[in-house]
Amino acid sequence: MRLTTLLRTTASAAVVGAVTFGFAGIASAQETSVDDIIVTAQKREQNLQDVPIVVTTLSQETLQDAGVEDIKDLQILTPGMTVTSTSSETSTTARIRGVGTVGDNPGLESSVGVVIDGVYRSRNSVGFGDLGELQRIEVLKGPQGTLFGKNTSAGVINIITEQPSFTPGYNAEVTVGNYGARSLNGSVTGPLSDTLAMRLYAGISERDGFYDVDTGDGPRTATDDANKNYWTVRGQLLWLPSDTASFRFIADYTKRDEYCCVGVQTRVGPTFPFVDGLSTGTGQTPPATGFGPVPFSRLAYANRGTGQRIEDRGVSLEANFDMPSMNATLTSLTSWRNWTGDQGQDIDYTGADIAYRFDNGEYGYGVENLTQEFRLAGATDRLDWLVGFFATQEDISRADAWNYGADYTPFLSFLLTAALNRANPGWAVSPGSIGCFTAVGQTVPGLNNCLTTGGAANGGGIGFTLGAGYADTYEQESTSIALFTNNTFRVTDQFDITLGLRYTMDEKSVEGQQMNVNGNGNTCNAALANAGAIGGLLGATASTILGNFCLPWSNSAFNNRSVSESFDDSELSGTIKASYRLNDSVMTYVSYARGYKSFGYNLDRVQSGITPTASLLFPSEVVDSYEAGVKMTLLNRSLLLNATYFDQTFEDFQLNTFLGTAFVVESIPELTSRGVDADFLWFTPIEGLSLSGGVTYTEAQFGNFVAADLANPANFPQLSLLPGATASFAPEWSGSASLNFDRSFGNGMRGGFALSAKYMSEYNTGSDLLPTKQQDAFTMVNGRISIGTEDERWMLDIWAQNLTDEEYIQVAYNAPLQGSAFQSTVQPNGTFYNPALDTQTIDAFLGAPRTYGMTLRVRY
Repeated sequence: MRLTTLLRTTASAAVVGAVTFGFAGIASAQETSVDDIIVTAQKREQNLQDVPIVVTTLSQETLQDAGVEDIKDLQILTPGMTVTSTSSETSTTARIRGVGTVGDNPGLESSVGVVIDGVYRSRNSVGFGDLGELQRIEVLKGPQGTLFGKNTSAGVINIITEQPSFTPGYNAEVTVGNYGARSLNGSVTGPLSDTLAMRLYAGISERDGFYDVDTGDGPRTATDDANKNYWTVRGQLLWLPSDTASFRFIADYTKRDEYCCVGVQTRVGPTFPFVDGLSTGTGQTPPATGFGPVPFSRLAYANRGTGQRIEDRGVSLEANFDMPSMNATLTSLTSWRNWTGDQGQDIDYTGADIAYRFDNGEYGYGVENLTQEFRLAGATDRLDWLVGFFATQEDISRADAWNYGADYTPFLSFLLTAALNRANPGWAVSPGSIGCFTAVGQTVPGLNNCLTTGGAANGGGIGFTLGAGYADTYEQESTSIALFTNNTFRVTDQFDITLGLRYTMDEKSVEGQQMNVNGNGNTCNAALANAGAIGGLLGATASTILGNFCLPWSNSAFNNRSVSESFDDSELSGTIKASYRLNDSVMTYVSYARGYKSFGYNLDRVQSGITPTASLLFPSEVVDSYEAGVKMTLLNRSLLLNATYFDQTFEDFQLNTFLGTAFVVESIPELTSRGVDADFLWFTPIEGLSLSGGVTYTEAQFGNFVAADLANPANFPQLSLLPGATASFAPEWSGSASLNFDRSFGNGMRGGFALSAKYMSEYNTGSDLLPTKQQDAFTMVNGRISIGTEDERWMLDIWAQNLTDEEYIQVAYNAPLQGSAFQSTVQPNGTFYNPALDTQTIDAFLGAPRTYGMTLRVRY
């Protein structure tokens, strides 16, 4: 039975791929049917149209024709989904219906879960990379915690790869493209015995960077950035010892050695002259008139290296045992994974030597994860039932560091004295005034004289440490155990009710050591020792001046500071669904689901004023989701047409945002996401032609809140644009469409073409919702032309990604220490933001430009 099931599944996958793209060599257009599309969204094989969940299912051929190599590419085929990356590939975030978790901090778990061959990847970054040989990808929208566990409050990306075959096969693929792109991969599969089959896949890929880099003061030598250089290998064994048992073992390893990622200026504020004066060359893009947006450019400025090294390895074993007496199957899935990444960073993203991190292991993190899942699933005439147990042990280690460049002290002096000069033009704007504030025993007259002379008199105090400033380490351990059940009762032949429950118990602890090195913190102490003189001369401005001497990376209060916290929590989540089939072609359904995203720790330096925050803990996030939908199969079952209304309310939404000097995590009291998902797939009467697409309308809005509603009310000014506003990365309209044509030309040859497009209306790319971070509406188009033999022994593709070379930004952020957008008092519009007073320089990580090339595939 087990071998028969395997062969049936393999055949089904081949047919689905064929019908999705009309491959004439396998199935003609007249033979295709929506009924052939199988998904496992409820941990059992079902026809897509029988599942009361919003699912976008994409076959291997669909993904290949759209140029999908990793999850980031997947968004062109999925309306309502965005995927972005920031300072490295380790900082990648997926969002569905405007909801997701920013990926810069490993203390935060994902809102959109990534599952590969049944193994949950606990961080988005751990799940992003080369996906190898795919059978299909299923994107499940809305909370999926009952079966897929915690941290799937916004949805799940469920990836199913090709498994070993008992039919021998070999394939290879070579690609060349612009930006020096070149890749080679291949696989072999076949039997090792009558009961044992194997599959081995390996690939290597290289590409030059998308950015040009002005290296300014150096010592960086690389003049491009965001390159690609990785290799991966994945081996599998499938053992069928009997008709009732199967074992699938997978081992994989991936290594990346790249440099990524620099930001570019999209708006440059009045701090430009200081960067310009301290760097070789201009140091950054010159400002536009009135400090408006600067022209789109892929020229970045970075004097320090951005090397990144990533290693990802793991093993998994899935065992299935059929139990004919119960008409049930027992499944055991065991996995171990170890992911590590470190990177270098030019913190200020300018040509001036202000601040940086080395790529020597001082900045990065690692995730080691062990999981065990048991599921027992069966069926009777009226009941499909499933019970399960899941446990995971996870260890996270994070290292964080800060290095002062030679320009840090004079740059900060420029910033402080320029602000003072606006209040008193008699005080000079100078790179040499830091010592005025740190001179031993400074007096009010002495400070005044020192500021007047630009530090030439009555100064002599210390500046900031040159080189290493701090070296922090964090170790987080977490244990999670869950019991779950999911059951569908067929009340009548037309009416089904599904009830699912999951009880999750989480326990986490963190141990950290925050350590200033190389005398770092002495400058902060020296300024604090002169607080009387500084306050006597500057009045209320003194607190701002002292705050700049004691920023998180220079604050003496963090020296040799230990962090030790632990917390446990439990949550009952679940779902109830009711579906009614009006006839063989139309099914309607309604559902309620409650999702849960675990609490965590902000593994970073966090302070209020100049006092370190006592606790790094942030609470769990929960969501209540309601859906009502219809699934229709029309035109002799050749047309799929689905639509769903959704209404989701998130409580204690975990927002990770950069405030210009540090990342903070705040729990926003409420975020709602409401709208409609619609999609279609049509196998047209024209042989080899299929059309598919979808549209998502979303209103994702924060609820109204005030400072007292936040864990740290002092964070409210920088978040004051959020109450009642549309969330970031939540376009109101998002639509995708694909056209695929493939058929025989005769004489043993065949060919075709594919076009895929994605439209997104305007949205904000910054978690603080500054207007200067707005992305205009845009459309992405990918295309491919194919020709080859009828039996696919060889195929040649000519392809292009971002065919129209659309210029867009992924994420915009506040350039560190380069201006300020929010004020210290409430402005006339009721927030702390006043566009007339906004001096903040904005940097951004850009979307990929147009790429094109050729791919030759051969197989036997």
